[in-house]
Amino acid sequence: MRKKKIIERPFSTYRHTLPPHLHPVLARVYLARGIRSSEDLDYALQRLPSPWSLGGIDAMAERLADAIELGKRIVIVGDYDADGATACALAVSGLQALGAGQVGFIVPDRFRHGYGLSPALVDAALSLSPDILVTVDNGITSCAGVAAAKAAGLDVLITDHHLPGDELPAADAIVNPNLPEDDFPSKALAGVGVMFYVLTALRAKLRERGWFEKTGLVTPNLGAFLDLVALGTVADVVPLDGVNRILVHQGLQRIRNGRSRPGIQALVEVSGRNPRDLVAADLGYALGPRLNAAGRLEDMALGIRCLLAEGGDEARILALKLDSLNRERREIEAQMQAEALRYLDSDLLEGQAAAGVCLFEPGWHEGVIGILASRIKERLGKPVIAFAEGESGTLKGSARSIPGLHIRDILSEIDASRPGLLQRYGGHAMAAGLTLRRSDYDTFTALFSEKVAASLQGMDGDQVITTDGILSADDISLGLAESLRKGGPWGQGFPEPLFYGDFPVIKSRIVGERHLKMTLRSPAGFPLDAIAFALEDPVSWLSCAQMRLAYQLDVNEYRERRSVQLKVDYMEPLR
Repeated sequence: MRKKKIIERPFSTYRHTLPPHLHPVLARVYLARGIRSSEDLDYALQRLPSPWSLGGIDAMAERLADAIELGKRIVIVGDYDADGATACALAVSGLQALGAGQVGFIVPDRFRHGYGLSPALVDAALSLSPDILVTVDNGITSCAGVAAAKAAGLDVLITDHHLPGDELPAADAIVNPNLPEDDFPSKALAGVGVMFYVLTALRAKLRERGWFEKTGLVTPNLGAFLDLVALGTVADVVPLDGVNRILVHQGLQRIRNGRSRPGIQALVEVSGRNPRDLVAADLGYALGPRLNAAGRLEDMALGIRCLLAEGGDEARILALKLDSLNRERREIEAQMQAEALRYLDSDLLEGQAAAGVCLFEPGWHEGVIGILASRIKERLGKPVIAFAEGESGTLKGSARSIPGLHIRDILSEIDASRPGLLQRYGGHAMAAGLTLRRSDYDTFTALFSEKVAASLQGMDGDQVITTDGILSADDISLGLAESLRKGGPWGQGFPEPLFYGDFPVIKSRIVGERHLKMTLRSPAGFPLDAIAFALEDPVSWLSCAQMRLAYQLDVNEYRERRSVQLKVDYMEPLR
């Protein structure tokens, strides 16, 4: 691990009304994240903003209500990541629960159709004889695809959360909280969150029309779908602002209470997690990757079918297939990472390392370059774009950024300064995708590094690790670890509590090839378990007698015994 500067997250105790029973450390953690009152920790569904505050949602609900009443054929256009898969499953299940009789779905093959509602995907969708296409987690930049669908006589409804381009597609209705002038209080909704809001508005619209009385349908409890919303929201690494924390908290409660759908129960089972103790991190690091593996290596329809499975046996078979694909994905990733590290050790990287890094090797798997970019970004502390070969002489890139650098804005600057260099691009602050001609790769890499260097001028970037301070001897306890675990949901934008300190090492050993299991001496003098996962060279740490650690205070469960454990995020040797 690279040596970093450890700093403490500032917090203010001025005029707060947090519950007096909170552990002082947890109160400090909340204050450092902007929590000021008990109301900020109230995750009741009633505290969600009104769906009618989302721009375009009334027109969207009207269109969908008309489609349901007229028995039109609706086809959901999904995406090949976990957010797109959960949003697609939510749309299909939710529309059916609201009385739609003809609902299907199609998801692009990243290798044949590209991203989102492309003209090629519209051609494929026509075989399903749709009247209406409804996009989830995509569509806001699909001008050509929407034009193709409209030319074929289809209505097009777009639900998305990605940043729009200069031109909006000519869809019949668009709901996206990130549209200019949209007043919805959360810009952080994932695609699945946007679709959840559309369903709530649609249910209200159908109630106004007396639909449930006319048909005898039971008005569905849309809260039953929040397990999908929680999974997609966490897996998409969107900021857990107040709205998303409510959605994730409620979804986690359903999973913990055994009220989630069979597909999610099966994913929890194959990932070896205990559903009663599931936390947001498990959705992001255990369930999400297994779901994503289908879209990376095969067909995300497999993941969607798992989420839509009505029986436990069917769900388990599909979840086991997803688990197998995830293992295969890990093997491909390990090979690609080894090649990337050889590249980094060569002279080819000279001149790039100080700013943004681009990587490309012929034969790299397009479905895995995003994970590869994340791994190399973590190693270098720099924004990284990994490329794979596309069709017709193009390269497809997956970008991962660092705090303080909006990667999609960097691509936008490049596009403005060199029109035509990027064939397409889109994404978020921390992750983006792009396509360019292979012949333009060298030009792009130089320009990318230049723009990143200018944007990061004067910033420490990823060389700083922000913590919640040092824990006292009494605070390193199972009780506080339990309180912190229950104090979430933690995630992007609402980070899990991270502490630091210096610890003598009593003994250490390597487990699972790349993990370092340690017994430390706590400030109180007792032995303390700690573990550091996925080290590049775990053997090099065995000789350390004392370490400075940045860590999460975690609960270790072994044979029904629960104990406190440090989960190491960063470490450096002291001697």
